[in-house]
Amino acid sequence: MKTVRTVFTPWRLKYITGFKNKREKKTCFLCDAAKNPEKDEENLVLYRGKHAFIIMNRYPYNTGHLLIAPYRHVGDWSDLTEEERSEIAELIALAENKLRELLHPDGFNVGINIGDVAGAGLPGHVHVHIVPRWKGDTNFLPVVSDIRLVPEDVEGTYARLKPLFGD
Repeated sequence: MKTVRTVFTPWRLKYITGFKNKREKKTCFLCDAAKNPEKDEENLVLYRGKHAFIIMNRYPYNTGHLLIAPYRHVGDWSDLTEEERSEIAELIALAENKLRELLHPDGFNVGINIGDVAGAGLPGHVHVHIVPRWKGDTNFLPVVSDIRLVPEDVEGTYARLKPLFGD
């Protein structure tokens, strides 16, 4: 008989209840963050450019998982203006440099999911994921039990990253 192990993750309750509430309200967390610079710390916004911004992923795949999004609510990369695409590319480089400086990852996954079938959790607002990676950061838990271990809470990573991006 297989032994079932329980891993308690009380921090995930915010995600579960927050996702349900967001889905019912049909809001876009990226638009909410874009429109409320006075709530940057609460929304985990690290940097604001002219056309796009960098925000922490509240439910990261790994420590330091960032999102880069345009201010406009646009669903496809091809619908972005040249200025938006250019600034997003510059912000990818900025984010990579700041993550390297603080976290010293061995590499990165950088990607865009466009559309539901591509895995976009927010298909209406295109955004780029930047996920720092370290040798050995994948273990058996995701393979056998769909559990991911993230060694630092998002607010702690935000507090350490924010000074590197300036005001």
